[in-house]
Amino acid sequence: MAKTDALAAASHLLVVIDHQEANVYRTEVIGAVPVRIVPFDPSGHGRHLHSAQEWTDGKRLPERKSFYEAVAKTLQGADQILLFGSGTGRSSAMEMLLADLKSHHPDVAENVIGSVVIDAHHTTEGKLLAKAREFYETFNHK
Repeated sequence: MAKTDALAAASHLLVVIDHQEANVYRTEVIGAVPVRIVPFDPSGHGRHLHSAQEWTDGKRLPERKSFYEAVAKTLQGADQILLFGSGTGRSSAMEMLLADLKSHHPDVAENVIGSVVIDAHHTTEGKLLAKAREFYETFNHK
């Protein structure tokens, strides 16, 4: 079984995303190692995904499309998905991912149960996972 197949078999996934990478965790497994997804960068300069041109002409850049496609593929088959990201509007990779999922992967988007704005760069992995588990516990006991 491929790494992403095993991940998708998880019932609860957490996606921590910014414009440089996405980390996908199985929240029900203590000590889980995330699947790390980074956008394709043919020049090797570690460029960010954000592009003002993308918002004005309505076109998605190839590296953005492949990045979100890779994230969507990783999430297929999950029962519940929680998104963590920073920023709002056009500066939020989380909101852009959610919009992409709704537009191109509605089967995955329907399993997104929440999106939370956080400061991922200043929050430890353990605290991110604890916050996700708390969210799932509250959501699933309503």
